[in-house]
Amino acid sequence: MARVRLTVAERREELLRAAIEQIEARGVAAVRIADVASALGVSNALVLYHFSSKEQLVAAAFTYAAEDDLARLRKLLGRRTSALRRLRSAVRRYAPTGQAKGWRLWIEGWAVALRDPALREVTRDLDRRWKAALTEVIAEGVAAGEFHCPDPEATALRLTALLDGLAVQLTSYAGAVARYRAQEWVDEALSRELGLDPTKPA
Repeated sequence: MARVRLTVAERREELLRAAIEQIEARGVAAVRIADVASALGVSNALVLYHFSSKEQLVAAAFTYAAEDDLARLRKLLGRRTSALRRLRSAVRRYAPTGQAKGWRLWIEGWAVALRDPALREVTRDLDRRWKAALTEVIAEGVAAGEFHCPDPEATALRLTALLDGLAVQLTSYAGAVARYRAQEWVDEALSRELGLDPTKPA
């Protein structure tokens, strides 16, 4: 059966999705251009036509994943409900115990970014934009009188640091932390940061 002819943009997106899957399965260090090509049944040359090197492909794949994560976050935070409900939904979804996937991918990315300037810029930009989105909704909640937070930017930093740290524990060390316990800690931290009673529903 003949393959459907894809546009350049569609082909690039297909290659990026395949690269993400291969990185999650094999790790950045082990993944090869040939792995991505084989997963799609295309030639190495086709992959290299769109991405001139493995490094360029990896950086583009992480950028693609980052934009997807941020789009989902913006959708959650853009709902027509209270700032507190939006914030709780976002934190619960993106906690390593939530529905969001891809923590293994980002842990791989952080490790490689220590030595790869291009990937370091991608992960830094994602981190900066994540914190900015959370800071904005926290500030909205303060302005609306929903909760008290003297420094929304610092709160966003502490919350994301907790999520990142728990992700490493849950992803890298099976059984180190019970998932229900990690979720409790995330909920408690959010309530503490906003001066809320953790026993009361959002």
